[in-house]
Amino acid sequence: MIQVENLQKHFTIHHLDKTLRAIQGISFSVEKGQFLGIVGKSGSGKSTILKSIYGTYRPQSGAIYYESESFGNINLAEATDQEIIHLRKYEIGYVSQFLSVMPRTSAFELVEQSALETGKSPEEAITEAKETLSDFDIDESLWNNYPNYFSGGEKLRLNIARAVVKKPRLLLLDEPTASLDDASKLKVREAIEKLKLQGTTLIGIFHDLEFMEGLCDEVFTMQKGVVNS
Repeated sequence: MIQVENLQKHFTIHHLDKTLRAIQGISFSVEKGQFLGIVGKSGSGKSTILKSIYGTYRPQSGAIYYESESFGNINLAEATDQEIIHLRKYEIGYVSQFLSVMPRTSAFELVEQSALETGKSPEEAITEAKETLSDFDIDESLWNNYPNYFSGGEKLRLNIARAVVKKPRLLLLDEPTASLDDASKLKVREAIEKLKLQGTTLIGIFHDLEFMEGLCDEVFTMQKGVVNS
């Protein structure tokens, strides 16, 4: 599904005339329906990998080959902006620990809008929003509420629901259990297990090693911008 080859990314701090190396020589592959977990200390380069795959960052060198339904085997590191936008809309999802939404937009409307973005009819979008919110254990009494009033676990599951309603082939998870209590972590774990059963390919960043136990097919450890497998 995805193959990363010798990926390198650095950032230039112009006012300090300094270059910071984020990742160097990163290589790995993930088969369809598999889950790769990435662990490591803060600042080790974990999020840079995900953001390079998602197209938020452009790496200085290396390749990210993705088996796309729309474009075939495409190198995401060299994809055009239009190709990246299309893939985000139809094939690749991204979930972070933060929920950034428009004010006065209900949880149901957020998931419905995500479904509409993929070209679903209004009727289809409503049906899929209901099914997805239920699948991720967001109580129906919350559907018409604003997410600002949700608990941390509810916000994360809503974030996942927004991504999953698009039925992505590849889902990137950036610290989806950060600052959650044990009960909320369990709900997120159950949501991820459902995605695996549906055949979604996943790459996730975690600090909580206990959470990952038995969930990932392979785990990489990041240290100072490189992978120790």
